This record gives sequence, C-alpha cells and structure tokens, in this order.
Amino acid sequence: MQLIRSFLLIMVISLSPLLKGYSQQSQDTIIDGVVAVVGGNIVLRSDIEGQYLQLRAQGIIKGSPAKVKCQILDKLLYMKLLLHQAQVDSIKVTDSQVEAEMDRRMRYFISQAGSPEKLEEYYQKSLLEIKNELKDIIREQMLTEQEEAKISKDLTITPSEVKSFYRKIDKDSIPLINAEFEIGLILRQPVIGQEEKLIVINKMKGFKDRIAKGDEFATLAVLYSEDPGSAKQGGELGMFKRGEMRPEFEAASFKLKTTGEVSDIVETDDGFHLIQLIERRGEYINVRHILLQPQVSMANLNKAKVSLDSVVLLISTKKMKFDEAVVRFSDDPSKNNGGLLVNNANGTTRFEASQLSQLDPKVFFIVDKLKVGDISAPVLMKTDRGKQEYRIYYLKDRTNPHRANIESDYSRIQLMALSQKKEKVINEWVNLKMIGSYIRISEQYKNCEFTRKWIH
Repeated sequence: MQLIRSFLLIMVISLSPLLKGYSQQSQDTIIDGVVAVVGGNIVLRSDIEGQYLQLRAQGIIKGSPAKVKCQILDKLLYMKLLLHQAQVDSIKVTDSQVEAEMDRRMRYFISQAGSPEKLEEYYQKSLLEIKNELKDIIREQMLTEQEEAKISKDLTITPSEVKSFYRKIDKDSIPLINAEFEIGLILRQPVIGQEEKLIVINKMKGFKDRIAKGDEFATLAVLYSEDPGSAKQGGELGMFKRGEMRPEFEAASFKLKTTGEVSDIVETDDGFHLIQLIERRGEYINVRHILLQPQVSMANLNKAKVSLDSVVLLISTKKMKFDEAVVRFSDDPSKNNGGLLVNNANGTTRFEASQLSQLDPKVFFIVDKLKVGDISAPVLMKTDRGKQEYRIYYLKDRTNPHRANIESDYSRIQLMALSQKKEKVINEWVNLKMIGSYIRISEQYKNCEFTRKWIH
C-alpha cells in the first residue's frame, strides 16, 4: 500500500522502474512511521523510502542517500502544504473526475506491466483492490494540482520583463540551441473507391466462413491481419474499457457476449475488422481482431498526386501563399495551425535534426535539401496506420547552432522567464501559508538543507 502511495504522491509517470526496482521483500524492510505533519496531512517514512527506491532503480540519484531523502521530503512538504490549502479553500474534485484519471493511469500501468494478471501478481492484489487503494491518493493529487494552478493562474509576463530576464542571464548559462527546422505540410488523402472496399469485405466474409467451419481466429490473424501491433499475437489487443478504441470497434466489441463469439464485419477509419471476444473482466474486455485495409487504386493515387502538383505550382510561382494553400487544399488537421508540424517534445513548431529523424528519417532527408521558403515535390508516404497519402513539405525556417538569443528564440526565453517568475510567486505563497499552518518535522530530518524554510 505505501509503495503505491509513494509512487503516486510524487507524480512518477513510468511504472517500469517500479516493476524492476521493487520487490515484496523491499516492502517488508521499510519500517514505517510519521516523518512530518502539515495541517492535518502526514508524510510517512515509507513515502520517502519508496520514492528513494524508485530513483535508485532509475539510476538518477545525485548525492548521498541522506541528501536525496531530504530533497524528497522537501517536495512532499510542498505537496502537503498545497493539499492543506486546497482543503482550507474547499476545492472539490468530483468522483467522476477521480474515476476518469484513475482509469487512465490503470490503463498505463497495465500496459507497462504487460497484462492485468501481471499487475495483480506483482502487487498480490486484484485490480479492484489496487484501484480502491489509489482512489484517495489520486484525489489528493488532483487537489494539489488545482491549488498549484490557482496560485499562478493569472500570471503573465511582458516583453520588457522577458528582455530584462535575458539581459541578467549569465553568458555561460544561456542555453545552446542546436540547428532547428520549422516545417509546413500539405497532404492529400486518396479516395478509396467502393470497388476496393468490396474486395476487402468479400475477403472478410471468407475469413468468417472459415472460422465458422473450425479455423482458428488467431491463426488467421497471424497470417492475414494488417495490424502490425497485434497480428503476431494472434490479433489480441489486451484489456481495455469503453472510451479507448474507435467508437464503431468498441460498440461491436462490447456487444459480444460469450467467449469465442465473432462480430459482424466492422468498418472504422482504420479499415475493416472481424472481432472475437476472449474475456470479460468487470468493466474491462479483451478481444482479438483481424484488420484489412482497402488498397487505393492507382487512378486515385495519381489524382492525389496531380492535385498536389497543382498546389506546388501555385505556391512556387507565388500565386498563392503556403498558409492559404493549407486552408484550401490540405486534408491534415494541422491546417488549423497554418500547416506547421508541432513538436510534441516541446510544444513548439521547431524540430532539431535528431527529432526530425526520429519523427521520420524520410522527412529529414526531404527538408534538409530545401532552402528556406522552398516547397518539395509531392512525396508518397505511408501513415503509421498503413494508409497511403501524398504530401508536400515547406521549409519555413532553418536556424544554425547558436546560443539562445532574444531575436530568434524569444518564445523559449519567454518560457524560461515565466518559469522563474512562477517559481518566485510560488515561493512567496509558500512563505505566506507556512505562517498560518501547523508544520512539524521529526528530529531525524531537522538537519536537512531544504529549499524552503520549513523549520523556523
């Protein structure tokens, strides 16, 4: 219980270090006890020890064990102060909000563990018991998040503050920025004709007949399914609950009542499916499926290419701006962002060369040959779901390696300045709230060098 508690209180994202680093034996060796009290909320020794074990398992401990444990307690005290103030402010979190967040985390934990059974085996508890233990912890964490957001919700930063922040940065502390690309995209998705769909539907009917006559669903999935993620597992998808799959797929899956029952042919954005029920367990269900995707005809592929050839001509002859062409011709959702690709790693539209290569090596080789303002010829690409489409890429900007400067990297420096301002506001809030809050720390930790003055 306490290792789960520690795991979530510190908002650790990955379960894999926990699975590798902990054992039942390590749980037994933690002698528990109250280390600190903030308001009516306690910090247990197992909260600190559990987090320490996780950091050690990840190999990211810097400093002596005593110093690291003091740093962990420092963070926990801050979280408990947030929780105490959230209770004072009567902030509420609904049961449905807690349930939704718990379901999201449970799905992730199960995926990291490998299966519900492995997660249950590790904790020696049922999924229901694990969820019941997590419920109050998640509620506390959501309260602290809301209280922290409340502290800085109206915080803004002006251009003059950003410039002042930049001028005060020590030269050696200015971050080095690697070469970066800013890239636009226009894509055309070829139309899939009815004839191509009928070919797939007839194949699926054949599979269903074979299953009815005794062929193994899993064997057919291995041989024919075009879902690379599940085909090798006989089409098995693992446990999921409502709200995780394509609506049509989910509706057909949850209609199945008995183990081994096979659905009718289901069409989704991914293609056509046959689904077989493996198991139901409470609100979770496990199925296997066969996926076939209709192939685009050469005629429709060519139409998509010709369409983009015309777009390239319009842009290259300056008869239309790229962002205008995006709105008029692109089938990609990024058209709402001017067609610019968004880097999920930093939330900006800038990519380092290594990030582009990870995104798709082919994209890097295309844009690396372009000059700023150039647009590529149409390129046939395959999506991560196996669909074919034509794309053209536009190189909006390219920077050379450099130290961050206010002209080229304003948004990055703005975030740094805002982060510093937020930290200052939070520290002022902590100092103010500590005055009127009951805080007690055990003698064992009174010699810690905390970032905040928890002990007066």
